[in-house]
Amino acid sequence: MSAVTVADQRARLVRPLLIAFLVASAVDLFGVLADVGIAHLVAKPLLMPLLAGYAAARRGPRPLIAALLFGWGGDTLLLPDADAAFLIGMGSFAAGHVCYLWLFGRARSSVLLGVAYAAVLAGFLVLLWGGLPADLRIPMAGYSLLLTAMAYRSSTFGRYAAVGGALFLLSDALIATGIADLPQLPAPDFWIMLTYIAAQFLLTVGALAPGAKWALVTPGAYRERSISI
Repeated sequence: MSAVTVADQRARLVRPLLIAFLVASAVDLFGVLADVGIAHLVAKPLLMPLLAGYAAARRGPRPLIAALLFGWGGDTLLLPDADAAFLIGMGSFAAGHVCYLWLFGRARSSVLLGVAYAAVLAGFLVLLWGGLPADLRIPMAGYSLLLTAMAYRSSTFGRYAAVGGALFLLSDALIATGIADLPQLPAPDFWIMLTYIAAQFLLTVGALAPGAKWALVTPGAYRERSISI
């Protein structure tokens, strides 16, 4: 099979995969908002594989696809209400953030933005600390540090990715407030999923944008490559 044929096949999948992702997102959000458990149970595990498929069809970078698939691992592991599954799911999301950091490479970020994110992280941990279960404090602090670093570095990929990183931080902050028994918004699960889905989608859009660059680790060097759209 020629390279042209493979490229054509990928191109034909772009729109169907994007539409399927948007439909699955709508079904999931409806299920959460209307408390239709089966809709959430079926749709949530489909979200990240469909978005990863869309990214692959667009010839997206491997670290992006890996990050989305680790997100899928976290999504499925968080479906059961169990402490062990929560910790493993958080670990899967953490691996996804490492992939995003790899994707963002070594480009410089705003120092002022970094100070702002550091202040938000410190303030939020102080707010949450007393309400968190003792066995979750250290894991959640480490995860929060990694997530904040990802959100901060996402700005190197433009405005869409920057907003996506910030929304990812907000989504997990909403989860953390529930764990710490702090006041929450009405229908908190809806807002958690809405910000999470938007975050992953915007991070993907930012990585696939024309002219975006991503870093590939090669033996002894970094190389930048423009993403082909």
